[in-house]
Amino acid sequence: MHENKMADTENKPVIFGSASPGRRGEDTILIRVAGIWRMGEPLPGAQDVLDRAGDLSGIRHAVFDASEIVSWDSSLATFLAAFFRECERRGIQADPQGLPPGVQRLLRLAAAFGGRMDAKRPEPGRTFLDLAGERSIDFSRSFFDLLEFIGSAALSLARLARGRARFRLTELVHVLQQSGPNALPIIFLISALVGVILAFVGAVQLKMFEAQVYIADVVGIAMAREMGPMMTAIIMMGRTGAAFAAHLGTMETNEEIDAFRTWGIDPMEFLVLPRMIALVVMMPLLTIYADLIGILGGALVGVSMFDLSLPQYLDQTRAALTLTQFGIGLSKSIVFGIIIAISGCFYGMRCGRSASAVGEATTRSVVAGIVFIVVADGVFAVITNALWI
Repeated sequence: MHENKMADTENKPVIFGSASPGRRGEDTILIRVAGIWRMGEPLPGAQDVLDRAGDLSGIRHAVFDASEIVSWDSSLATFLAAFFRECERRGIQADPQGLPPGVQRLLRLAAAFGGRMDAKRPEPGRTFLDLAGERSIDFSRSFFDLLEFIGSAALSLARLARGRARFRLTELVHVLQQSGPNALPIIFLISALVGVILAFVGAVQLKMFEAQVYIADVVGIAMAREMGPMMTAIIMMGRTGAAFAAHLGTMETNEEIDAFRTWGIDPMEFLVLPRMIALVVMMPLLTIYADLIGILGGALVGVSMFDLSLPQYLDQTRAALTLTQFGIGLSKSIVFGIIIAISGCFYGMRCGRSASAVGEATTRSVVAGIVFIVVADGVFAVITNALWI
């Protein structure tokens, strides 16, 4: 006889076990579940229940009797999921047939997703080298997945150049609208403030030499070469790139992308290619817009606070800026547009099948995109310095 009584039965969660005569012989334990199972009530531990049941060396099966349950909520399912894992660890096969149907459904869901959830928990006894090795393997796998994605995107562009790419023109127009005109207000605000900040920073130093007129040079060159394309790219990564990741991640969660593949439609052409085209087209235009707004923001400071006339400021800006300065900024904007599209689409299409995975993919796309943008800008700085431009 195996018996374990955890508490009295007056509306408290109770579970106790005893040998089950007549059912599978002496190798079966009967688990009786009774009382009220509610969140906030003190619940028994799965390991304690089996420990207090006595010698279970000959027990191979566990069955349930839930006829005395008064009411229950998810706390019962949580306890039973832990109880099933403890039984499995001890080599006991638990049969849920005697439990309420609702509990059985929750246990099936827990079994379906439990392996995925448990995989995220660090196992006890693992060393730093174990974790570092796993992170290295994950990084290398993600790196090669990204290279494969970039290669697929390049092949899609090649098919587009040959006129063989398939995508909807209305999708392209929609993405152009979302990533172009709809982004003008936020770019206006940020670029104007950046121009004002650059003007004040330059004025602090130039005023010592009575050379305030060169505020126009500082603002114009900084906006055209660096701050215009950089700030536009960061804004678009946080705005449009995140939207790409969330949209495609939701489609991946709903298995819509798998449906495209089933119908013989290449998701790279149908989903990714229009977004790449839209950003490659719109980023140079938005960069020019940001440059002009930033220059006007610097002019506002120079004219209103440092006794410069507007014609004088604009003439000095025109003398300082060349087509080469604008060309460097526009070249950066094209590369940044490709980075934004690839980062947003890559993490969106590699999203998991849950709502939390969509948020995680969106966060990763923004972080990775901004890092790649800064790295690309550093590469441009090295190249332009080596070429003396």
